[in-house]
Amino acid sequence: MAYFHGVRASEVPTSIIPPVNTTAGLPVVWGTAPVHLTEDPEANVNKPVICYEYSEAVKAFGYSGNWKDFTLCESMFSEFQLYGVKPIIFINVLDPKKHKTSVTDTEGKAVNGDHEAVVNDTVLLSTLKVFGEAPETTSEAGAGSGEASGDGPDLDDLDGDTPAAAETGDDTPVAATPAVVDVDYVASYDDDGQLIITLIEGGSLYNKTRIYTNYDRVDASKVTSADIIGGVSSDGKNKGLEWASSIYTLFAMVPGILAAPGWTEDPTVASVMKAKALTLCGLFRCIVLTDVDTEEVKSYADVNVWKNQNNYTGTNQLVCWPCVRNGDAIYHMSTQQMGIIGAMDAGNEDVPYESPSNLTMQATGACLADGTEVALTLDQANMLNAQGIVTALNFNGGWKSWGNYTGAYPSVTDPKDCFICVRRFFDWQYQTFILSYWQKVDRPLMPRLIKTVIDSEIVRLNGLVARGYLLGADIQFLDSENPLTDLLQGIIRVHSYITPPVPMQECECIFEYDVNNFKALFEAA
Repeated sequence: MAYFHGVRASEVPTSIIPPVNTTAGLPVVWGTAPVHLTEDPEANVNKPVICYEYSEAVKAFGYSGNWKDFTLCESMFSEFQLYGVKPIIFINVLDPKKHKTSVTDTEGKAVNGDHEAVVNDTVLLSTLKVFGEAPETTSEAGAGSGEASGDGPDLDDLDGDTPAAAETGDDTPVAATPAVVDVDYVASYDDDGQLIITLIEGGSLYNKTRIYTNYDRVDASKVTSADIIGGVSSDGKNKGLEWASSIYTLFAMVPGILAAPGWTEDPTVASVMKAKALTLCGLFRCIVLTDVDTEEVKSYADVNVWKNQNNYTGTNQLVCWPCVRNGDAIYHMSTQQMGIIGAMDAGNEDVPYESPSNLTMQATGACLADGTEVALTLDQANMLNAQGIVTALNFNGGWKSWGNYTGAYPSVTDPKDCFICVRRFFDWQYQTFILSYWQKVDRPLMPRLIKTVIDSEIVRLNGLVARGYLLGADIQFLDSENPLTDLLQGIIRVHSYITPPVPMQECECIFEYDVNNFKALFEAA
């Protein structure tokens, strides 16, 4: 040691490791978005995007009230507008380069007194061509709106004698010449998703009373369950649900919920989602929200048969039936469950110890996908709960979420696997423990290291007990679980004992007529 004369200081690592904060109910949602309404429709295709505000989501993906075609908009509106929950990660699988249809409009659109024409379609602006006369069509294009398959006609190669054709010097008919954007017209979407084509004064279209268009439109009907499931492309890029295990590496946040409202009625999508949620990064796990198909299952009595036949029985799976409405809008039950869980966790300091059952839904009724009203009695709702199905009940205090069990119930009765709240707490423990002590991996295996892990974790667990999130907890380093052969390989195990509370599902008061109180008559006399 070098010579030193004086006073100095040094430090050692803190013996207690602060826990890493995780977002217990962070939702990751797959679906389709109206990307034609954005500045760059191809920017957010098969790419996870985290949004903290409604305006961010609308800017990234666009917004449409057509939730059947654009399923992400349902979750977007519910999370930000109904429940005020953030953040949320969206993954849009609608690819405007792939999921599109070519359209040639030979009937035209009327121009109003403001020199504007309205197109009610999902037009990709980069493909729009506007004409003062009807463009010709190929054999693939139909009359009227003229939707055609493929990439549509090439206007430069059209022939035939139509009003749209002009004569060349050698008497050969040619197709109509499209107007010039920003010279003859401008086109943009309004807040209602309508495309407004405004004719510019002095341009070739300004005095027209009718204009004609040719364009590619976004066609959500071409998106299939295979697009949601995804995989890895030939160039090594993730697609669809394959992104699930990459969320933490991208955002340093572990998913707490996987969802795809509008798609999880498909048993294949639901089963792949269940599998992905059990092996996030090969380390973490979370729950998935799934819906029973209300177009197929229209009665509560048929839900359990459909659930079991289609294997909606995961320990990490919520199975929901039917849909709910809020005014005229119809929501998948899984969408509302996502909002309830997020709001509940936010009120519990992001500790997922409570059940989402018997909490208020932003709903005015229960219904099927087609809007048919569903009015469950308490007995009927309880029968669904006993089959591992979450539903909606209007019994006392408005519409509430009703059901504590995962899809595994009643086949599985282990509290950590059958109760939603206990399963979520265990998943959260996975995340917190792994991320908190990852920093100790590859450090020398010494008694001090083991003591640091044990002491740090017991402090955290005792804090959860003191705050009422656990009934009790302990953690030990047991000789029986750490054989010498493992220690020689640098492998240790600590055993954590935790008891998250189960929901109080039944409270019975036993009333008895007490005749002994007749003594009061004599005391009064």
